[in-house]
Amino acid sequence: MSESTTEATHIPALPDALPLLPLRDTAVFPHLPAPLMVGRPASVRTIEQVLKGNKLLALVAQKNASVNEPGPEDLFEVGTAAIIQKFLKLPDGTLRVWTRGLERVRILDMISTEPFPVARIEVLHEIVPGSKEAEERKEVEGLSRNLQNLVQKMLSMLPINPDELNITFMNIEEPGRLADMAAAVFGLKLDQKQEILETLDVRSRLEKITRFLSREIEVMEIGSKIQQEVQEEIDKNQRKFYLREQLKAIQRELGEGDEATTQVNELTEKIDKAGMPPEVRAEALKELTRLRNASLNTAEQSVIRNYLDILIDLPWSKSTEDKLDLSEARQILDEDHYDLARVKDRILEHLAVRKLKPDIKGPILCFVGPPGTGKTSLGRSIARAMGRHFHRVSLGGVRDEAEIRGHRRTYIGSMPGRIIQAIRKVGSNNPVIVLDEVDKVGTDFRGDPSSALLEVLDPEQNFSFSDHFLEVPFDLSRVMFITTANILETIPPALRDRMEVLTLPGYTEEEKARIARAHLIPRQVANHGLTEEGIRFEDEAIAAIISGWTREAGVRNLEREIGAICRKVARRVAEGSTDPITVRAAEVEEFLGSPKFWSEVAERTRIPGVAIGLAWTPVGGEILFIEATMMKGNKGLQLTGQLGDVMKESAQAALSWVRSRARDLGLDPGFYDDKDIHIHVPSGAMPKDGPSAGVTMATALVSLLTGVPCRSDLAMTGEITLRGKVLPVGGIKEKVLAARRAGLHTVILPERNRKDLQDIAEELRADMTFLFVETLDQALELAQREPASAISGASPAESAGRGLAADPPARRGP
Repeated sequence: MSESTTEATHIPALPDALPLLPLRDTAVFPHLPAPLMVGRPASVRTIEQVLKGNKLLALVAQKNASVNEPGPEDLFEVGTAAIIQKFLKLPDGTLRVWTRGLERVRILDMISTEPFPVARIEVLHEIVPGSKEAEERKEVEGLSRNLQNLVQKMLSMLPINPDELNITFMNIEEPGRLADMAAAVFGLKLDQKQEILETLDVRSRLEKITRFLSREIEVMEIGSKIQQEVQEEIDKNQRKFYLREQLKAIQRELGEGDEATTQVNELTEKIDKAGMPPEVRAEALKELTRLRNASLNTAEQSVIRNYLDILIDLPWSKSTEDKLDLSEARQILDEDHYDLARVKDRILEHLAVRKLKPDIKGPILCFVGPPGTGKTSLGRSIARAMGRHFHRVSLGGVRDEAEIRGHRRTYIGSMPGRIIQAIRKVGSNNPVIVLDEVDKVGTDFRGDPSSALLEVLDPEQNFSFSDHFLEVPFDLSRVMFITTANILETIPPALRDRMEVLTLPGYTEEEKARIARAHLIPRQVANHGLTEEGIRFEDEAIAAIISGWTREAGVRNLEREIGAICRKVARRVAEGSTDPITVRAAEVEEFLGSPKFWSEVAERTRIPGVAIGLAWTPVGGEILFIEATMMKGNKGLQLTGQLGDVMKESAQAALSWVRSRARDLGLDPGFYDDKDIHIHVPSGAMPKDGPSAGVTMATALVSLLTGVPCRSDLAMTGEITLRGKVLPVGGIKEKVLAARRAGLHTVILPERNRKDLQDIAEELRADMTFLFVETLDQALELAQREPASAISGASPAESAGRGLAADPPARRGP
């Protein structure tokens, strides 16, 4: 170490130019000492040259500390002029330099860079309130005192609190120097220090340093609080450990059993009474041994105890006795739900077979239908009819396979899957479990829940279902699983194959009225605190609500509207009215406001180019108004209404057939040469697809081109070919119900769909006319003639003579 030190005793006046020394990660403040380590060759040359002269230099911080050879653009504009008081040269060539700040300076420009940087400077002076600015002087004094308090609080929180530093702060009287001292001493970031250094207004400088220190104190207080809580928790756990060890020693001296022994004995007794299969009991005893050897109140002990509790709670041998009285089961099913004959017959068949063969495995039923048709509530009725416990598991939006199979015990907070949780909750191994919304199960990186359901819903596998949490087989074969869905298409084929699908179609208006009278109105009256004597619904009022305020396949919205009327009646009763209220058809609008739906069939089909089609949707059938128009153009075909590819192809096929049959239809073969045709399906915000609108599109085109309007009381459905053949389509029952809801009593169907009328109620078939066609020519003749001649003016023989496949009036339907 070189003994070459010097100490400055005289501070000369600052010249216009000073050597420049860049600083890394620090800033030097006026009137304050600052020790520096100088190691860069250019900086060492600067110090050596400064020591030969007046020992004055400008200290300026770098914007980026990683730059080894900073240029003018890498330095802040404001720095501090300083004087070297001492320096020490170390063996490795670096210098230890003690400096003292003099004044704030601004770097104006660089005079030279070699052999060391020299910059022209401008001295910056503080801005302090004058003697005439009494109000500002008071504010500065108040900020200064507040800063002194913050400094004292900050010093008290430091682990080492040197008295010299405390005394130094107390003896500073100048507010600006106090702010500089606080910024230099406490651990502010470089950008914060530089902000304080560049602030010439003393009042603003005091405000900024106060804000910075307040935040630092808040952070230190939070850290101190966390440290204190951690230390207290450690001390608490240590104290508990010592006390437990002392308690064990005392219990051993007294000959008394400890808590762990008592707990193990209780669990052993419960395991013996749980009725577990041999392999499950062996696993439970194995875990019990681990529990006995585990340390008291450890995390491992908690996991093992939770696992054993779940094993013991499961109903390994507990079951309910089935009610096998078929007449009583039929009565219960009829009480809870109207119609649904096919579903009720299937349940009664299962009970009959179970009566003859008690060990038969439970069926896997899948109820498919629009919302509000009673799929979920039907499962509850089945459980009541069979005398079993009921549980519903909602699968809508489930994306995690662990929801079905459970979490492995290695995870914190692990638990069994929803199936095992349901069985544990009901307390029997043969409940009725409804897996709701099975068509809305998703999949992502956490697995595929629908694949996990394959084992659950397969009678050949679920007798040994393995939950990841249990890791022992559980017999699900006695459970009666019922799944519900709105559509089948989104259910994976492998899962669909394991279920017996029962379709629940929508209800007719008459069926809705009966359901409302028997179920919905009594439930809503009771739910709103009313009595049957206090409110009564006329049949005409129920019919008005169904036709004017609801248009759905189920009855959920119908119940909401009935509930809305009951709420208004309940308000009148609460306000003091005691008169019984009868809801009449004319008063429904007073309760519910303007009707939400009305018939627009006649109005929209008044002009040529509009035909009524039928469509199937996941929530039931709907009618479609397919509109066609023509304008001057160049053989263009425009299709709108958010149509899918299949529906667009049907429109193109319809146009091609019309052009190919132009002469037979009485059209000019060149009608399309200078025209554009636009086909639109309203409700454009809803996606539409499928081939069943082909007949309707062709009919709308022919109506437009011939100028003959289509019948306003008739709807149609069917796929077409380029040769004019009408092919069968699906969803016939839902489409017929949609036509009936819209007030249409005549429907054109493909001939090959005649067999599908078996699924339609007899009263609905008696109220409607079904016209079956095999070709487009037949469909056009039916769609463009007057209703009277189509329904009652022609005999079956006359219809056959015209080439039409219409049902005779005496036997409409199959």
